[in-house]
Amino acid sequence: MTSPDRTIKIASATVSDVGILAEITAGLATGGDLETLLQHFLEPVVRLAGATAGAVRVLSASGEQLQLISSLGLPAGTCGSDRAVDRHCGVCGAAADGLAVVWTSDLSNCSARTVGPFFDQSCQRLLAVPLQHRGRVLGVYNLFFAGPDEPTPAVMAMLRSVGELLGLALRNARLEEEQLRATLLQERQMMAAEVHDSLAQSLAYVKMRLPLLKDALLSHDDARALAYHEDVRMAVSQAHASVRGILTHFRSPMDPQGLVHALGVSAETFRRSSGAELDFINELPGLRLGADAEAQVFHIVQEALNNIARHAAASHARLHIAPMQGPGVEVSVEDDGTGLPATAAAGASHYGLDIMLERARRIGGTLEVGPRQGGGTRVRLAFPLPRTEAAALAESR
Repeated sequence: MTSPDRTIKIASATVSDVGILAEITAGLATGGDLETLLQHFLEPVVRLAGATAGAVRVLSASGEQLQLISSLGLPAGTCGSDRAVDRHCGVCGAAADGLAVVWTSDLSNCSARTVGPFFDQSCQRLLAVPLQHRGRVLGVYNLFFAGPDEPTPAVMAMLRSVGELLGLALRNARLEEEQLRATLLQERQMMAAEVHDSLAQSLAYVKMRLPLLKDALLSHDDARALAYHEDVRMAVSQAHASVRGILTHFRSPMDPQGLVHALGVSAETFRRSSGAELDFINELPGLRLGADAEAQVFHIVQEALNNIARHAAASHARLHIAPMQGPGVEVSVEDDGTGLPATAAAGASHYGLDIMLERARRIGGTLEVGPRQGGGTRVRLAFPLPRTEAAALAESR
């Protein structure tokens, strides 16, 4: 028969177990720094288990090491010389590999790696509990015992539950880190696209105009020199406006009069700067899109026109905006130039093309770049219209 004292002890331990698990669950719900969370719950777990010290190790990014991130009651020499161990090392490795709680008095591996008498005098037994989530090990926590007494089955069950909850915490923290990295990468790519499609293009245009300006000055052709000077002045002004827009809104400024007007200005700039003819055919004069969609479409068209001016050696180009069934819009840019470079034809990555494809994806559209029938290159952008914008466009027609 169980004694009254024993019954009270078990009941008290059960209440403590529930309290610790409830605290950990609440801590996971509130989020916060993972290392602080692990350190906070290490103390009550050590106390409840009757241990003298505790430590938490997590798998490194490579998965090859268990790195110490939190400890309680361990001598400074132990922590300093044993910050990282091989993932399969000793009792920690056994717990991690087997996804099971390991209780041992064989401390030879631990003693051989550390400085000081801790594993020879202060610690006689060691418990390793895997931090796991859905069968995947994410780390291990250790409890160090001065005597031979093993924790009760109730306490062992609680320690397993703590390992699963902390494994969940680690998994959530890893997911947050991955999401943050993905978000930062996307923001950097968007910023790079804005710089490429505004500032870089303006500077490239200036670079093309400066030799012409120099030739006009050397030949004392004042009319041409003034014209090229005006081109450079406008491009520098545009670059300055782009820098201000990117710094303020993280994107280059869009024409306040809308997409159609912006494309008309780009068409006129193309005719003046490239020397090629350009037909601008717009079957949707009332086209209005959201601010982000207008910016994406504009930059795709602008990049296509810039590529013609810089690389195609074309004498004639065509910009066409037309309705699609669906409803949707098709924007095509064609030229009669030299065609796609060999690298593009072979499918090699091109930074400007990658940005165009990403811009099309952001508005739910598709982008096709290929040879034009009769020679040259054709760029075709097709994208759907939201219901409200489609209705407004239908009314304007």
